[in-house]
Amino acid sequence: QLSCLLRMVTLHGIPQDWDTYPQDLLLFLSPSDYAGNCSQFFINVGKANEDVLPKEAPQRQQLLLEALECLGIPGTQINKTNAEVLGWLVCELDGDYIRGSGGTLLKDLSQCGSFLPEQEEAIRDVLSSGNTTFGPPSAWSAFTLSELSGLIPVLGPSILQQIPK
Repeated sequence: QLSCLLRMVTLHGIPQDWDTYPQDLLLFLSPSDYAGNCSQFFINVGKANEDVLPKEAPQRQQLLLEALECLGIPGTQINKTNAEVLGWLVCELDGDYIRGSGGTLLKDLSQCGSFLPEQEEAIRDVLSSGNTTFGPPSAWSAFTLSELSGLIPVLGPSILQQIPK
């Protein structure tokens, strides 16, 4: 329905008032078609319902690639500001970005519903290193686990055994 609506909306050219349309429509649009800067486009995409596009859908990966290009991220390190712009697109980042960003993405990743095995391994690597604001697992408290609640299923026995009772 949304892709059909997009065809109708763009039938006579690209409108300049995208903010008056449902944000979910942006998931089927290219940032170059958006009137405004690409950063604002991805902030709005981050507010759209991510479930409109199935996990691992090519459009999700395309949006991520365009967002990384828009933000001018040269390597695999994503700072907090860029993570905020990416919104739920952080859930699409591969293990290299998760490792390269250290603990910066952990709170954002804890909002993701599921992970690919490569992402899970990267999250465990980052948490095991102890080089995050949470410190090593042996120093975690109930508050830490509350902060990381969405990542608990990913932790694995080697991390869980280190957490104090």
